[in-house]
Amino acid sequence: MKKVYTCFCTDVIHEGHLNIIREAQKYGEVIVGVLSDEAMVRFNRFPTVSFEQRMQMVKEIDGVSKVIVQDDVMYDRVIEQLRPDYVIHGDNWMEGAMRAIRDNVVSLLRHMGGGRQIIDVPYTYNEKVKEADDRIKAKLAMPEYRRKRIRQLLKMRHIVKAIEVHSGITGLIAEKTVVEHNGELDQFDAMWISSLCDSTAKGKPDIELVDMTSRYRTIDDVTEVTTKPIIFDGDTGGLSEHFVYTVRTLEKMGVSAVIIEDKVGLKKNSLFGTEVAQTQDTIENFCSKIAAGKRAQLTDDFMIIARIESLILEQGMDDALSRARAYVEAGADGIMIHSRKKSPEEILKFCDLFRQEDKTTPIVVVPSSFNSVTEAELSEHGVNIVIYANQLTRSAFPAMQQTAEDILRYHRAKEVDSRLLPIKDIITLIDEL
Repeated sequence: MKKVYTCFCTDVIHEGHLNIIREAQKYGEVIVGVLSDEAMVRFNRFPTVSFEQRMQMVKEIDGVSKVIVQDDVMYDRVIEQLRPDYVIHGDNWMEGAMRAIRDNVVSLLRHMGGGRQIIDVPYTYNEKVKEADDRIKAKLAMPEYRRKRIRQLLKMRHIVKAIEVHSGITGLIAEKTVVEHNGELDQFDAMWISSLCDSTAKGKPDIELVDMTSRYRTIDDVTEVTTKPIIFDGDTGGLSEHFVYTVRTLEKMGVSAVIIEDKVGLKKNSLFGTEVAQTQDTIENFCSKIAAGKRAQLTDDFMIIARIESLILEQGMDDALSRARAYVEAGADGIMIHSRKKSPEEILKFCDLFRQEDKTTPIVVVPSSFNSVTEAELSEHGVNIVIYANQLTRSAFPAMQQTAEDILRYHRAKEVDSRLLPIKDIITLIDEL
C-alpha cells in the first residue's frame, strides 16, 4: 500500500481531523505525526494536555495505521524517514505564515520524485469545530494554566522571547504575530507588561504614579483576549508589607512572574543612570523583600525575579555579582541584569561570570540600549529570557504623530491612507466573541 502522512497539533480531536483521516484512507496506509510540545509551542500554541495524552487520542482514531512523533514544524526529517507517497493537510496551510510549511513539503516531495503529491483538504468550518477551538483557547487563558507557563517554557526553549504589551490590542499583536524566516516559523513566547509603557499609554510619567489597581486593569484587558504568559514589571515592589499583597494578586490573576528592581525612593527610569539621583537598596533590605514575597506565594508556579541595577548605577561588576548571589540565596527565581550601554559587553561578562558559579538560575536581559546583540548570542552566554520592553510603544508614537500632522497639513485623510491598517484587517485580528 502507498503511505499517506499527516500531522496533528491539537489537544482535541474534532470533525475536521476525522475528515482528514477519512480522505487519507482513500489513498493508502494512514500514518499520523503528533507535533512535540516543543515544536507546538514554537509554531502554534501551548498544549493543554500532555504529549502522551495527545499521542493516545490519535492512536484511538479508526483508520490510523501508525502514530509517530514529529519534533519539528518543518517536515524534513519525517519525510526523509517515511518517504510517503502523499502528504495530506487542511487547505488552511495554503496562505499566511503556514504557507512556508506547505512550500517545504512541496520541495521535499519534488526532490524525492516518484509522483509524490500533496492533498489539500478543504478546512472544516462549522459550529462544533469552532466550539472545540474556543474551548481550548478558554482553557489556555485560565489563570491556573497561564501562570505556570514561564517555568514550562524555560524547560522547552533555548531562549524565551517576551514583547511589551500595554492594552488588549497590543496583547493580540503579541499573541498572533507569526513570521516565516529562512524556512522557519517563529513567534513570541510571552508578554511583558511594562511600567513605563503602561504609564505612557495613560499619559502619565514613569514614576510609579499609576497605581497598582490601574495596572491590574491593564492585566485584565490583556488576559481577556490572549493566552500567552505574562511577566509583570513590578518596579521596586514598594514596601515589603505591600509587595506580599502584590504577589498574591498577580498569582491569582494568572501572571507568571514579577520583576522587581533593587532601588528605593521616587522611581526614575533606569536608562537615566547616574544623570538623575537614584538610590540602590541595601542587599539586606532587598533580600528581605524577596523572601517576604516568596513566603506569600500560594503556588510553586509563580516566579519572583530580582533586577540588579549595579551596572546602571556604575557600582561595578563585583557589586552586581554579590547581589545576584544574595538574591538567589533569598529565594529569587531569576536574575535580571540591566545596562544602558550601547555595547552588550558588560552584560555578557556578567552572564559569563554568573554562569561559572550558578548553572541553573534563569538570567533575564532587556536589550533596549545594547540592541545589536542577537538572541543566539545571548543564549550562548547563558541568558534564558529576553524582553523587548518598549518597542511596540515606541513604534506606535511616530506613526500616530505623523498621521495627525499630515491630516492637519492636507486638511483631509487621503495622504495617510496608504500607511493605515485596513479596517478588515483590524476586524480579523480581533476575534468575534
